[in-house]
Parts: sequence; C-alpha cells; structure tokens
Amino acid sequence: MARLPVTHTNCPRCGGRLARDNDSGRCAPCQAAERARMSAPPAVPASFWEHEPVRQALASRHLGRVIRAYRCHPYHGRSALPQTVVAGWLGITQAQLSRVENGPPVVHLDRLAHWAQVLRIPLEHLWFAALGHTHSAVGAINISPMSHAQVSEADQGRRALLAGIAAVAAGAGLVGGRGLVQPRRIGSADVARLNAVLELYRSVDYECGGGLLYGEVARFAESVYRMLDWSHPAGLTPRLVAAVAAARQLAGWTALDAGRHGDAQRHFAAGERAALTAGDVLLAAMIRYSQAKQLQHLRHNRDALATLQLAQAQLGSRATPTIKALLWGAEAASIAALGDHQAATTALGKASDQFERISNEREPDWLGFYDRGELLAQYGRVYRDKARQDRRYAREAVRWVQDAIAAFGPANVRSTVLNEVGLCSALFLADEPEEALAVGARVIEQARAMSSKRVTDRVVNLRRDLARHLELSEVAEFERRLCIEAAAAK
Repeated sequence: MARLPVTHTNCPRCGGRLARDNDSGRCAPCQAAERARMSAPPAVPASFWEHEPVRQALASRHLGRVIRAYRCHPYHGRSALPQTVVAGWLGITQAQLSRVENGPPVVHLDRLAHWAQVLRIPLEHLWFAALGHTHSAVGAINISPMSHAQVSEADQGRRALLAGIAAVAAGAGLVGGRGLVQPRRIGSADVARLNAVLELYRSVDYECGGGLLYGEVARFAESVYRMLDWSHPAGLTPRLVAAVAAARQLAGWTALDAGRHGDAQRHFAAGERAALTAGDVLLAAMIRYSQAKQLQHLRHNRDALATLQLAQAQLGSRATPTIKALLWGAEAASIAALGDHQAATTALGKASDQFERISNEREPDWLGFYDRGELLAQYGRVYRDKARQDRRYAREAVRWVQDAIAAFGPANVRSTVLNEVGLCSALFLADEPEEALAVGARVIEQARAMSSKRVTDRVVNLRRDLARHLELSEVAEFERRLCIEAAAAK
C-alpha cells in the first residue's frame, strides 16, 4: 500500500513550523502561551480582522456572529475557542453567549461597546460608538456646551435614526409608516421582531429622552395593538399580548419623559391590563413601577408608595431579585420623601440584598437596564432627602451620587444627566457652592441637548437646594438662569 505523503504546516499564531506528529494546529510555545492567557482575550494582529468569515460577520452588524467568527478563527488553532472561555471574558454565561450568537442582533449600545472593547475589535471595524469617550476619570459627564446649531444637528440625527427604526419595522411587515399594514397570519418570528424593534427604541430613549421619541413609539404601540386581530396560532397569543404590554409600557415611559402625563397614564393603564391578560406578572410590576416613577416626579409620594406596594403584593412568590431590588429602591425614595428616613434606609438595605442575588440569565431581557448605577442612584436620592433635614448626611449624598454616575454605562446618558442634577443638589446641601455651580452649568447645557422634559424639570428644581447660598452673587445669577429655563420649558 502506498504511503500517504507527509505534509508540514505552520502555526497560524507565530508562523513557526509544526512537528510532523503535531495535530493540534499550534506549536508547543503557543500552546503554553494559550493556556496562560485563557483568563483574557489575546492581542491579535491586524490581519486577524481581515479573515473573510470575520469580515462577513462585521458587515452583517451582528455582534453575535462576530463573536462566533472570532472563536472559530484559525489563529486560535484547529479547534474553536470554547463558548465557556469567551463567555467568561464577556462576563456572561455559556448559555447567554449561545443566545447572543444564534439569536437576533444585540441592540444595547452599552453591551455592544463593552464586548467590542473586551475583544479588542479595532474602532474602524465598528458600526456603533465605542467606550471611553463619554465619562471623565472622576465619573462626571464630560460634555462640552452645545451651540443651538449643534443641538439642531443632533436632533436631525436623532430623527434620522428614528426614521431608520421605523423603516426596519415597516420592512419587517410590522407597521406601514403612515398607513396600515395588510393583515396576515403572524408567527413567533414576528413577535421576536416586535421585541427587537422595541429594544431599538429603548436604546434611543436611554440616550436621547422621550421628547422626540414619544410620537414614533406611540404609533408603533398602536400598530402592535392592531396585530392582536391578525390570525395567529392560539399558543402565540400570550407572547403577542405581552409584546403589546411592553410596547404600551415604553409608550407610557416616553410620554412621561416628554411631560405628557395624561398620555402616560393612558398607556400605562392599557399596558397593565395587557400584561395581566398575558399572565406576565413581572411585566405588570414593571408597569406599576413606571406609574410610581411618574407619581414621584409629580411629588405624589403616598400614591407612588401605594402603587409600589401593590406591585409587590401582586408578584408574590414569582418576584425575581431584579424586580424586588427595583421596587424596594423606589419605595425607599418615596418613604424618604415622606420623612421616614429610618424606614427608607431599611428599604435600601432590602434592595441591596436582592441586588446581590441577581442572576441575569434568570431575568427577562427588558430588565437589563437595572444595574448598580440605578441602585446607587436611589441611595443618592434618599440621602439627599436626609440631608435636607440634617446637613451631616450631605457628604454621604455626594458620595452616593458620584458612585452612581461612575457606575452608569456610556449609553445611559439620561440617567447619568439626572444624577448629575442630583450631584449639583447634594453639593449645595454639602455647602460646596463653587463645585455645585460648575456641575449646574454643565447640566443646563446637557438638558438643552436632550429631549427630556423630566430632565428639564429636575434642573429647574435645583432652586430648592441653593437658598443657603443666595448671598453669593454667582449663586444668585445661577438661580436667575434656572428661572429663565423654567419659563422656556412652559
């Protein structure tokens, strides 16, 4: 029998010649280096990103496909990197990574940016903003004041983005622009697309606020509601009704952020009914939380507290750690506003206990916004209320808010700005007027750059915490600026 010819190959990592009996695809030194670096991704050469499967994955704008192409790159040897290894780098589980690779595209900008940074994907290959350009080293936003022309240009960009999302929805047969889509039989893929479009709208809401977004989201919510009359398998009804509820919740949230409180109440009520019809008690609790946030903004804290307690009672044993932490933190804020600071501190402790029990793979994706920054923001809010009665708590309020700002992801612009407003208040309460004025000047500019009536209202409300320092001419001038902003917001 003729002998098969012996072929020699080179190590794809270092280019060195492989031994004849080496069937691993990597030379011995590179295998040793690989074992030593499994805790973090390697620094790959520039040519790595020119590999055709990687290029195709990047062109698809689907980070899950990019990660799969990354794992299977010949640079890593003849065997692909295990999902468990890469999932460990990204801070998720193997099951979560499998869903990321095989499911719909990830749309959360903070996750996209973080994972791209972990894998060291060069900036020129990305189709979204990378990390590292939004926050300063001390955790405060570093945004230069924007001119009216820049604000107008930003609004135009946001409107173009919203038009793009609407085009995606229309292309998927979910909405028909200004007209109606012809009813048809729908399936589980349509519901998945509905939820993917909602995630796109949520990501814009985090960054831009509800002012520009509300009209588009409200139209989308009405379109989703009409889909209930389209033919579909009976087993799909709960998921479709839950999608209706989620769309109504987002429509209500953007209406609240735009200052359209009547519309917000209407959408929240419709969303709660749909969530309960679908049997989705977690989503119903989220809608009650949204209602409570509206009541807190309007300073109806007793009603907000009752709403949150009802949400807790309806959940019963079906509550997850994230929803518990969310509700306890919100309760703490209302309790503190009502003057019971000891009970508020107890509620914060319960929120923290639940936060430490969170396992993301056991939580619904739409709760992914709740992170440590959101929890710390509630601490800041409670301690500001405590400081209004006892100035000894003011420095703690400053510290909690600074920690919250540092914890927020770069895509969560609105929450960061809201907490910058809280930091300004805390600094006035801590008798640091110069620092407060520096932050205050910044948040006025930031509020102008956002389409959030809620942010503007919070900025105007800074007037209640600066009274002790009005003898300073700079503080008096800052109060006059706030009065001008209040008049312009009406």
